[in-house]
Amino acid sequence: MNKRLLSQPRFIVALIATALAAAQPAFAQKKSDYFVDESKLPFTALAGATAYWGVHANAGYRAEYPNNWNGVLVVWAHGFRGTGLELTVDNHPLRALLIPLGYAWASSSYSRNDYDVADGVTTTHAMVGRLNERVGAAQLVYLTGVSMGGHVTAVSIVQYPGFYDAALPACGVLGDYELFDYFLDFNAAAQQLGLGTSTFPVDPIPYVTVQVPQIKANLSAVPNGWPVALNAAGLNLKNLTELRTGGDRPNFDEAWVFWNTFPNFFSGPGNFLFDLGIGGGTLPRTPGVGVDNHDVVYQFDTDPALSAEEQAFNDAIVRVTADRQGRKGGLAQVPQVSGNIDIPVLTLHNLGDLFVPFHNEVVYAQRVAAAGKSNLLVQRAIRGVLHCDFTAAEFSSAFLALAAWHQSGIKPAGDVVLDPSAVASPLYGCNFTNGAHLFGTPCP
Repeated sequence: MNKRLLSQPRFIVALIATALAAAQPAFAQKKSDYFVDESKLPFTALAGATAYWGVHANAGYRAEYPNNWNGVLVVWAHGFRGTGLELTVDNHPLRALLIPLGYAWASSSYSRNDYDVADGVTTTHAMVGRLNERVGAAQLVYLTGVSMGGHVTAVSIVQYPGFYDAALPACGVLGDYELFDYFLDFNAAAQQLGLGTSTFPVDPIPYVTVQVPQIKANLSAVPNGWPVALNAAGLNLKNLTELRTGGDRPNFDEAWVFWNTFPNFFSGPGNFLFDLGIGGGTLPRTPGVGVDNHDVVYQFDTDPALSAEEQAFNDAIVRVTADRQGRKGGLAQVPQVSGNIDIPVLTLHNLGDLFVPFHNEVVYAQRVAAAGKSNLLVQRAIRGVLHCDFTAAEFSSAFLALAAWHQSGIKPAGDVVLDPSAVASPLYGCNFTNGAHLFGTPCP
């Protein structure tokens, strides 16, 4: 079995706090409250390389340059770190691949925690500038990142045109607000189907202690049947969730069971997706409600025509319209991801990830296509149901394909994302999956 690239429990626990933090006042901490413990920055360089570390622009950083540096700096943008005050730095997970091949790498802590993409964008850019002064100017800069770091990556390459030369956002929040809309979708739909009514926002404690158990019971075909033995209404919720997270695709059945059974953070095992709905819809840097479903057409099947049952559901479900000031985008708030890319971009995403769902890839592909830049985008689907569940072989091959693409101009292979029939194929996701994944259906 190939060693996993990312530590799943760490990312799952840290990232769910994104939704839970939404229930708290945005920017409760001042930037000056955050700190870097400089004693934790030093690290031992690999053979044939030199390690660098320090603090710049109120952010900690680490970097490693091989003695035979090829002039390319590979930047790592980390994911969500919760809302604590200590700022920490990762080593690049591909450093064992990069250094022997002559690539340098660098990673920033950012200058604040929380879901602050704008800060990740600006502090990462500042770090590269600092290293160019301290070590020597990079000839090329590749940007890589996961989850929220994928959001940072996708925004950075448009925010700073000509600065980055290629990008690899993995399991990324490439649909920006679409992710938080999905948290609303699941919870409003579960209420409507399980209780016959839906509200937003919910009162967190009664919701998870009284209403959620009632929803599960009312959607089960037998006592304690959730999430496996579902009645007709329960199957409608499952189907709606599949369509809202990327469409009919392999791994969804396993994902539905996993994300509604095992993760345990706030209110207990099996409540993960419900816990994502307890916030008030505000996000860091947004002064108002940022989630929206006012024009969503919910469906229980792939037939685009609404049945009478679907029409009645759409008429009854609670509708939320984002506040104008809560969804402006730009670096002043939660940045929206543009498809107007000018450099090669290669993405990875797990088909069964229901935390940052595959739908983010669909949205990104649509935006890139609308900008006429599809020739610069390659997307790869990976079988697996966890968040950011990539083997070292999968992430390594993606990076090497991106680097070869940038250097040779020959576009590598990827998966079709915008053809629902292709995504629904039993073989979808098999082309680039390399190694075993927990809970994922193996390729036939």
